[in-house]
Amino acid sequence: MTTKREIHLGLFLQGAGHHVSGWRHPRAEAGSENFNLLRRVAQMAEAAKFDMVFLADGLTSGADAHPSTIARFEPLTLLAALAVVTDRIGLAATSSTTYGEPYHVARAFSSIDHLSHGRAAWNIVTTSYARTANNFTKSHPEHDERYAVAEEFVDVVRGLWDSWDDDAFIKDKGNGIYADPAKLHILDHKGKYFSVKGPLNIPRAPQGHPILIQAGSSGPGQDLAARTADVVFTAQQSIEEAQAFYKGLKERVVRGGRQANDVAVMPGFLPVIGRTSAEAAEKLAQLDQWTDLKSGMPLLEERIGHSLADYDADGPLPDLPISDQLRSRAELLTALARRETLTIRQLALRVAAGRGHHIVLGTPVEIADRLQQWFDGYAADGFNIMPPFFPEGLEDFTQLVVPILQERGLFRTDYQGSTLRDHLGLRRPGLVSGT
Repeated sequence: MTTKREIHLGLFLQGAGHHVSGWRHPRAEAGSENFNLLRRVAQMAEAAKFDMVFLADGLTSGADAHPSTIARFEPLTLLAALAVVTDRIGLAATSSTTYGEPYHVARAFSSIDHLSHGRAAWNIVTTSYARTANNFTKSHPEHDERYAVAEEFVDVVRGLWDSWDDDAFIKDKGNGIYADPAKLHILDHKGKYFSVKGPLNIPRAPQGHPILIQAGSSGPGQDLAARTADVVFTAQQSIEEAQAFYKGLKERVVRGGRQANDVAVMPGFLPVIGRTSAEAAEKLAQLDQWTDLKSGMPLLEERIGHSLADYDADGPLPDLPISDQLRSRAELLTALARRETLTIRQLALRVAAGRGHHIVLGTPVEIADRLQQWFDGYAADGFNIMPPFFPEGLEDFTQLVVPILQERGLFRTDYQGSTLRDHLGLRRPGLVSGT
């Protein structure tokens, strides 16, 4: 474990940019299906010594979706491709516990960990949107059941990752023994939701277990994170809310028998950077001018979990029951609307810019100050950086903000290890059985 506390940085990679209108900027190169762009951006983040790049995913599409999600590569395939064009940066991707199988997920992430020499991470999601069921031969579970499934799913995956001891594949030519049978462990899991025999047909991963990331901030989501996650991605609008979330999650981690620093909390930050504060504000205003209610409303309705078509767009957000679709995000946005007295239109435009994540605009020093304030104030252990458009949004951050963080001793100037666990300062786990 590392003893010096430093900021962790992840790049939330969405090819069309995080602002819903980012792709329209004259200097934007748009496309989550543009591998050349994604490769260059991942390499740019690696050159800046980011801990990881992070790929979100969804299993549906539509013409009214966010431009980065209308069309995109299957994320595990993309991670495998990025593994061979990068050397040190961590590679994280989403895979659903509601619409997946533990054996497939365990095998895929273990394979990516081998291909990347220890840089793979699984972002565990339960899939919020009920419409996803239309693409699969199953019904969509309720919120709490999705997390119950996820708990068992993760346990099965971790068990499968321990199918073999680290030194099981002895490849003894003289005695004709490729793998030592004494070092094989049969999971033979029989649970409420899954029945999985095992073993996994790949050696134990270089990291032991690929890194586990959890992005849910509801009660069940925090419980899952406290028990299993190495990293938690979250959306927080203010430092006070972020500090409360940070403190509560760390307390859950400790109650579960782990150390508080076994889990890194990394909220999303959307930075808009200018040479002056006014220039940064103008840059955001330019993006906002291309955004109308038609493009912002579907994103808001997705996160609120209700149609708002029957309400006055220039009136307040009505009192609506908190949806099971994206429970924590619905609570966050409802609180934001009440706190800042936002109309539905204003809230929709805010969501179009950052989807509920913290938007910070200013000079490079002002951006660095905000990151340090949250970090020093124990509101975050690091940040998932969400450029409004690519590649310039990331170039601004890596070339202008990262050097300031490095000068302040808050961020590494070079990688000290080769695996994502090394970057995060986390121990390599032994077998779940304790051996």
